[in-house]
Amino acid sequence: MRKNSIKNTRINAEVQRELSSILRSEIKDPRIGTMTSVTGAQVAPDLKTCRVYISVLGDERVKEETIRGLKSAEGYIRRMLARNLNLRNTPELTFVLDQSIEYGVHMSKLIDEVVEKEKGGEDE
Repeated sequence: MRKNSIKNTRINAEVQRELSSILRSEIKDPRIGTMTSVTGAQVAPDLKTCRVYISVLGDERVKEETIRGLKSAEGYIRRMLARNLNLRNTPELTFVLDQSIEYGVHMSKLIDEVVEKEKGGEDE
């Protein structure tokens, strides 16, 4: 099976949707921040492993605590995923902090600053 096959794309989307639901409603760990979202899931073609991209709103301490809490709840999350999805193998989960949203906001602010400077230069 190719890495970007239609089947694998559907599995990625379904795993992402289910993990979002599990994090929102099932996990009660206080270390996991309330503003935590699953931005992506990348399941290996053999369904053995899955990289889960997590976005957390907050400072560095909140992000570290959230990743630590998710790693400790990995077995429970995997069990819930197996119960809710009918896959041949339930993938082993690896949580990765996704900072692309923060990077995009930062770049947007920089672009806005440049635009403001350009407007200020044209007025003179």
